[in-house]
Amino acid sequence: MKKILFAFMIMLIATASLAQATKGKTTPAKPVQAAPTKEVQPNQNQSMSIPAVFVEHFGRKYSIASRWGDYDVAKDALYDLITEFPGNDSLIFALSYFYFENQKYANCVVVCNDLIARNAKNQAALELSGISYENLNIKDKALQNYETLFLITNSSSTLYKMASLQYDLKKYTEASTNSDILLSKPNLDSMKVVFNNAQEKSTEYPLKAALLNLKGLTYKAQGDAVNAKKFFEEALKVDATFDPAKKNLATLK
Repeated sequence: MKKILFAFMIMLIATASLAQATKGKTTPAKPVQAAPTKEVQPNQNQSMSIPAVFVEHFGRKYSIASRWGDYDVAKDALYDLITEFPGNDSLIFALSYFYFENQKYANCVVVCNDLIARNAKNQAALELSGISYENLNIKDKALQNYETLFLITNSSSTLYKMASLQYDLKKYTEASTNSDILLSKPNLDSMKVVFNNAQEKSTEYPLKAALLNLKGLTYKAQGDAVNAKKFFEEALKVDATFDPAKKNLATLK
């Protein structure tokens, strides 16, 4: 379903690009020459420029290839569209998302970074690049992207990502400080986060439990078992089913 929706999105982008390409043009395309013995009949394609015809073709090519699961052909169609409209950031982001969906994270990063070079405040590119860097285990680069994104959005979920990455990068003071900022949010109780449970199934938990668990981890990493235990227990008071805190508490015993 996600692939089909994405293909539909490309068709919409291609249609918009097509409209942009033909907008304001008053000179019609050169008519198709008919056989001498036949009268020239009006043709819908005669009102379209050759590039516009190709845009429609590439959009349909992408849609069909995606529906039939031929993702290499779909990718080629995207490149064809981008070649026609190299300034269309939506098409380029669609390519980056295509790479992301197919777990080509290095390619996704390269494409997103081009978009960020064009517009340093491109939120979608910053986030997708950050996630891809995480999947490539290049966490310092991921953190940089999330820090930039947070300055633009002031998003709590982005700040949580930052705190988690800071812990991974052994920036314990920064991780603890950002956790405290989030713990002071008045709407914290309504925020959720997804973790794998004991059965490795994605499960939604209160963000507050995750933050308290993260605080415990920062203390544990610095050799403070007393405070680590305190925060793991507090996390379980918020949600007794929060498996990460259970596992972390068990390691202290």
